[in-house]
Amino acid sequence: QLRLVESGGGLVQPGGSLRLSCQASGGTLDYHLIAWFRQVPGKEREGLSCLGYSIPHLATYYTDSVKGRFTVSVDHAKNTVHLQLNSLQPEDTAVYYCAADTLNFVRDDTCFDHPFDYWGQGAQVTVSS
Repeated sequence: QLRLVESGGGLVQPGGSLRLSCQASGGTLDYHLIAWFRQVPGKEREGLSCLGYSIPHLATYYTDSVKGRFTVSVDHAKNTVHLQLNSLQPEDTAVYYCAADTLNFVRDDTCFDHPFDYWGQGAQVTVSS
């Protein structure tokens, strides 16, 4: 059973950066689709990025709201996916989640509609001065 553990959240000032990590145990992320989401209480979950873990250089997608500011990367040796958050603003404050499943990569927002089986516990990101 795949287990995802997130780390790296915290408090940052506007304009600052954070790096979130999503490390898997109990199995490999090879051939998995990885997605990053965020959610603010009372609002719908928002998809941010989708990634084909085995071929990240060919299969990476960002939603328009974060393109150019957020970057995903993989560390195959550590079975880990990172989400680099740059130029953070107060509206980026949310709980950020990673999700994984053996699904096909799709280069558009429908990637976020997949029924992911595995989820991280969430990482709180707070952007405030």
